[in-house]
This record gives sequence, structure tokens and C-alpha cells, in this order.
Amino acid sequence: MADPTPVIDDLCAESEELDQLVAGLSKEQWSLPTPAPGWTVAHQIAHLAWTDHSSLLAVTDQAAFSREVEKALAAPGDFVDNGAEEGAAKPPERLLAYWRAGREDLADALRAAPPGARFPWYGPPMSTASMATARLMETWAHAGDVADALGVTRTPTDRLRHIARLGVRTRDFAFGVHGLTPPFEEFRVELVAPSGALWIHGPENATDRVTGPALDFCLLVTQRAHRTDLALTAVGEYADRWLDIAQAFAGPPGDGRAPKGAGE
Repeated sequence: MADPTPVIDDLCAESEELDQLVAGLSKEQWSLPTPAPGWTVAHQIAHLAWTDHSSLLAVTDQAAFSREVEKALAAPGDFVDNGAEEGAAKPPERLLAYWRAGREDLADALRAAPPGARFPWYGPPMSTASMATARLMETWAHAGDVADALGVTRTPTDRLRHIARLGVRTRDFAFGVHGLTPPFEEFRVELVAPSGALWIHGPENATDRVTGPALDFCLLVTQRAHRTDLALTAVGEYADRWLDIAQAFAGPPGDGRAPKGAGE
């Protein structure tokens, strides 16, 4: 059983890096539009705070979380946006304090979870490590949206290893949500980490392969960049199809991002 401590530590580090981006923003900067249509910087942080709260309920109060799921089922197309909208309406200092408190409570709850624990979610149940990985993935992805709004370039770190692993593990899910039968055989995925290390997933003799920078792969599976703008190479029909539909997050197929220069 994998020790979840490293990914929880990396989740906290990723959150703190985003915190440093937004802590000193003016009220006007909190209202800047981000690449997500209709979402400002405030919406991005509000969404993270809302999801942290849902995650905390899943870990500590499963009856309350079940009621949240019922609300989601009653408004499947709106509940995420509604949560972000409600949080974004708070004054920035209150929103920031709420996000900080919620993510700290969640980290504490994840650290205190008993070995082997599994928690309900909007998709399949999650282990402690999986829950922390999902939160890290979302925090990193939404931090990218905030950085884009602020015109800031982030330096990638090897914390991406968790997101890359999640991206590989959700391959069959991505095929399934598009109504496609997942390939039976594993793919070989070879990614160059920000540190220069090589992260390898899958058998060496796999027919279908994906190679490229880990940063680009993480941007792809979080749908923060279009495939044509990334330096990823696919060998094999199924691997090539995967790069068009990959997503590491739960829910229906995302719209993704348009290629750079689209519409110009």
C-alpha cells in the first residue's frame, strides 16, 4: 500500500505556490478573466475552495457528502459553475481565507485517514493517495489559468509526476466517456520530467507509445492546451486517438482549449 504522505506534501506545496500568486492581488486583479470562459481569477480560487470542501466532506462526513451528490445529480450541468459563482461573489480577503482554511483542513484529514481507507466521490471511490492526487491535479491546472490571467510564467517542478501518473491511469476512462472501447493492451509512455529524469509507464514492448515532455503531457490531460501546441508524439492508432481525448478529471468530456492562433 503506497504511503500517501509524499503526494499530500506536494499538494500543500502546489497550493502554497498558487497562494503566493494571489495573496497580494488587488480587487481589480481578482476580477481578471482567465482562459476558462466566464471565469475570473476569483472563480478559479472559489472552485478550488468548493472542491476542497466537497473532498473534506467525503473524507470526514460521508452522509453530508451524499447530500452534495444528490444536489449535483439534480443540476448536473450547473453545480460546478454554481459553486464557483457563489464563492467568487465573496470579498477577495474572505474568499482567500476560506480557501486557506479549507485546504488545510483537508490536508489534515487526509493525513489522519486510516491505511486502506476509501472515500466516495462523484466518480469511483478514491483512496487517500488518489484523493490527494486529484486535488493536486486540479490545483496545478487552475493555477495555470490564474497565471495566464496575470501574465505570469510558472516554473514546472517534478510534482508533475503525480499528474502524469494520473493521466496514464485514466486512459481507459477517457475512452469510455467518449463512448469508445478502451484498448486492451497497455501503452508505453515515456516522459521527460522538468528535472531531466525519464518517467516511464507501461511495458517496453508495447505497440502503442507516447513520448514527450512531462509538462506537455500534463497540460494535455488537464486540457489546458491543445494537442497541436504540444511536443507530444504518438505511435500507433490507439495512442494517437488517446491524445485527442485524454482527460485526467472526472465528469463528461471537456471542451479543451482551442489551438493557439485559432480564430485569428
